[in-house]
Amino acid sequence: MNFEKPKFLTEKSAKEIARKYGTPCYVYDEASLERQAKAALKFPNAFGLTVRYAMKAASNAAILRLFDKLGLHIDASSAYEAERAMAAGIAAEKISLSSQQLPQNLKALIDAGVKYNACSMRQLEEFCRLFPGGEVGVRINPGLGSGGTKRTNVGGPASSFGIWFEYVPQILKTAQKYGVKIIRIHTHIGSGSDPKVWQKVASMSLGTVEKFPDARILNMGGGYKVARMGYEKSTDLQKIGAPVAELVKKFAKKTGRQLHFEIEPGTFLLANCGSVLSTVQDMCDTGKKGYQFLKLDTGMTDILRPSIYGAQHPIHILTRAAQSCSYIVCGHCCESGDILTPADGDPEALSPRKMRRAKIGDLCVIDGAGAYCSAMCTANYNSYPASPEVLLKKDSTFQLIRRRQTPQQIVENEV
Repeated sequence: MNFEKPKFLTEKSAKEIARKYGTPCYVYDEASLERQAKAALKFPNAFGLTVRYAMKAASNAAILRLFDKLGLHIDASSAYEAERAMAAGIAAEKISLSSQQLPQNLKALIDAGVKYNACSMRQLEEFCRLFPGGEVGVRINPGLGSGGTKRTNVGGPASSFGIWFEYVPQILKTAQKYGVKIIRIHTHIGSGSDPKVWQKVASMSLGTVEKFPDARILNMGGGYKVARMGYEKSTDLQKIGAPVAELVKKFAKKTGRQLHFEIEPGTFLLANCGSVLSTVQDMCDTGKKGYQFLKLDTGMTDILRPSIYGAQHPIHILTRAAQSCSYIVCGHCCESGDILTPADGDPEALSPRKMRRAKIGDLCVIDGAGAYCSAMCTANYNSYPASPEVLLKKDSTFQLIRRRQTPQQIVENEV
């Protein structure tokens, strides 16, 4: 049997990181991050492009600064993310905020230079009240969505994200009342979305833009499918973007408006650029008719996606053993849902994974963990401390970009 190798970690580098920083530990590959950023910046466009990194994917300041240096702007999903980006040294003018929750400090953020997309009628009303005569974007729910799972679909009638497309007249009426110009139309249909649906929504969005005479920017969000597993297929940005760029050109001929295009990738930029390095800390089985369980010193405290989405991640045991074994890989939490090998798309079903035969103490690499892992885990569940983050530099050196949390830090705010 041929065993796949980790995406960028070698046995030597993994052992060195484990020795120096311990496990579990997040590791990001600088060369891969740069490659993905440059690919995103080549997204087809007719009249200009801004690539905004969806920082909710992984919010570490070192990653934000790296992308900023490469020419990416920032998509923030909360006021706290916007403040965090500014604290990392990102200019406020490079940050766009689209939030489910109305920021209590909206005026201060806008005054600082942050761009804002109103994601509900209440948010639009509040912006108009604070900034009569100002300029703002609006997020529209186009009535159609697509995602890798139902839980990552953020468009259509079952989604609370954005203002329902049938309420465009109310949006225009509210903006006119306060003399506010709607200059940006924003939409996002889901993570891991179908490329054909994405293209269809792009075409629909141009119809929406036409109803807003002051709109000069179309933001189509992100959600591009990334192949974490060998059998999956990644979205080709050039293939899906080129037809949309042509539609934007036709829109310009029809309306005289040359729209600036924005995208907000997160998974595309990060997913395969990060891994969780862990250690096999125990093993057990449930008899001849049961399962072989491999217990790691990580789990939903570092990587939650399998437990809530049934997401699939490559898992590699760093051993030279020639034999294989089918394991259910589970985490260290006292939680039956802390499973790293669920059935594809079904977090409640177990799916044994064939891999090299393991023994207690072996290192284990979980790939595809760059996006929506460190930023979306159940840190401190069972009082496990948050794991450190390490950047593997292009010169093969390591940079610690977040220290391991201490037990004292877990309880320091308790009174």
